[in-house]
Amino acid sequence: MAFGRSTTTHGTTLLANTILTLDMKRRQFITAMGLGALALATPFSLSSAERLTDKWLSQPSSGKMRLSFTPYELQLRHAFNLAKSSRTTTPDVLVRIEYEGFTGYGEASMPPYLGESIDSVCRFLSKVDLSQFSDPFRLEDILAYIDSIDKDNRAAKASIDIALHDLLGKIMGQPWYKIWGLNPERTPLTSFTIGIDTEEVVRQKVEEAHPYKVLKVKMGLDNDRATIETIRSMTDRPICVDVNQGWDSKEHALEMIHWLKEHGCLFVEQPMPKEMIDETAWLRERSPLPIIADEAFQRLPDITRFKGVYDGINIKLMKSTGMHEAYKMITLARALDMKVMIGCMTETSCAVTAAAQLSPLVDWADLDGNLLISNDCFDGLKIVEGKVTLPDAPGIGVTPL
Repeated sequence: MAFGRSTTTHGTTLLANTILTLDMKRRQFITAMGLGALALATPFSLSSAERLTDKWLSQPSSGKMRLSFTPYELQLRHAFNLAKSSRTTTPDVLVRIEYEGFTGYGEASMPPYLGESIDSVCRFLSKVDLSQFSDPFRLEDILAYIDSIDKDNRAAKASIDIALHDLLGKIMGQPWYKIWGLNPERTPLTSFTIGIDTEEVVRQKVEEAHPYKVLKVKMGLDNDRATIETIRSMTDRPICVDVNQGWDSKEHALEMIHWLKEHGCLFVEQPMPKEMIDETAWLRERSPLPIIADEAFQRLPDITRFKGVYDGINIKLMKSTGMHEAYKMITLARALDMKVMIGCMTETSCAVTAAAQLSPLVDWADLDGNLLISNDCFDGLKIVEGKVTLPDAPGIGVTPL
C-alpha cells in the first residue's frame, strides 16, 4: 500500500512556502530558458570510491534531469552483532540526480530486516521515469509518484528522496536546515554504538568511543548485564539501550529496565518483538524509562497506531522513504506529545548527513552509521565533542570523495 498521498501537514506547508520564497530569480531564469526535464535511470558499475568520484563528475548534464545509480558494499569496521543477527557488510546503492549543472546525491542502505537487496533496489530504480515532471521542485507530486511505483522498497524510495533534496538545496544555494528555518546550534549529542560482542571487543569499542558523550548499547542476549557491567567498569557516560526485539517476556523486560535505570540508562529501544503490541503497552505503563519504537515503526501512518504503546519513535530515512516524510513524522509526533529520535543504518556520510539536517528538531540522535564503516565515499557532517555539527554546504551538505 502506498502512503505517499497522505494528508498535508504543517511541515509540508512550511516546506512549500519556504521553497517558493528562496532563490526565485534562479528558478525564474530556468523557467524562462524553457528547460524540460528528462529522467534517465542508468545503472553503472564502479570498483572503488576513487573511480566513483571520477565517474560521477564526468557525466554530462546538458539541462536535463538524469538519474543514475551503482551498487556499493559497505565494509564494517567490526562485526555488527544484534540480538537476532550478525554481519560484516551492508549492501548499498548510491544514487545521483543531475539537472542543469547541479548534482544531487542519495543512497539506499539495506540491513537485512528491511527485506531489500541490491537487486530489488536496482529493479525499482530502473522503473523510475521522471520525464513527466517539468519542475524538480514539485516534491509532493514527484515523491507520491515514486511511492506509487511499487509497495515497500522504502530504502530505494529514500535514495531518490535524498538525491532530490540535495539537488533542490543546491539549486537554492542553501542547506536544508536553513530552508527549514532550523537553528544548527540546537543539534543534539549523538550516541556511538557498542554492538553485542565479547568482553575484550566491548572494551575495545568503548575505547574507540572516547570522543562521544553517549553510548548506545546493543542488547537482547543472555549476557546483557555483563555487557553493561563491563562498560560501567570503564566509564560513567550515559547509555541508551537498543534491544532489537530481543526480550520475549514482558516481566523480564520490566526487571531489566529497572536495573538499567540504576546504571545510568536514558531510554530503551524496541525491547520486545514488534508483534507484541499489548505486551509493549503493558511494559510502557510500568517502565521507569521511555520506550522507543524502532523495528515496529516504519511510515507516517504508524505513528497514531503506536500512541500509548511507545513513548517515542526512532526515525530512519531508510524506513521513512526519506527526508520529506521524516519531516512530516516529526511534526505529527510532536503534536501527539511523543519523543523523537533520529537514527540511521550503517550508511555512508551521504544518508547520515541528510538525516542530520533534521537533528535540531529531535530529542536524541544516533547518527554514527558512517563511523562504523571503513569505506565511506562522502565527506559530510562532523561530530565535535560528541555533538552533531552540520556543514554549511548547500543541499544535504556532502561532497563525494
